[in-house]
Amino acid sequence: QVQLVESGGGLVQAGGSLRLSCVASGRTFGTYAMGWFRQAPGKEREFVATVSWTGGNTVYGDTVKGRFTISRENAKNTVYLQMNSLKPEDTAVYYCAAAENPHTHYVYSSSCYWGQGTQVTVSS
Repeated sequence: QVQLVESGGGLVQAGGSLRLSCVASGRTFGTYAMGWFRQAPGKEREFVATVSWTGGNTVYGDTVKGRFTISRENAKNTVYLQMNSLKPEDTAVYYCAAAENPHTHYVYSSSCYWGQGTQVTVSS
């Protein structure tokens, strides 16, 4: 089965940076779109970013556009989320997601596998 393990979360001051990593196992990584979502306390899960199976297409949520960058390294079965200019409102549990079906451009929250999440806390 597909397993996703996130790392890289932590506590950072506003304006700082963090890089999240997600290592996937259980199937051929390079043929599936990957993505990141987040959920803050008391709020619904929110789309952050997605990268296509080729790595050539990326999409970002409006609240992170221009600050976050998603990338993938197929040789390492890993997807990254570089987060710059962090704000207190970026505080959330960040979840890695993998598309259920191969050769898609995006990850949809309704049909994907989830990691266990990693906490990101941004202090003001």
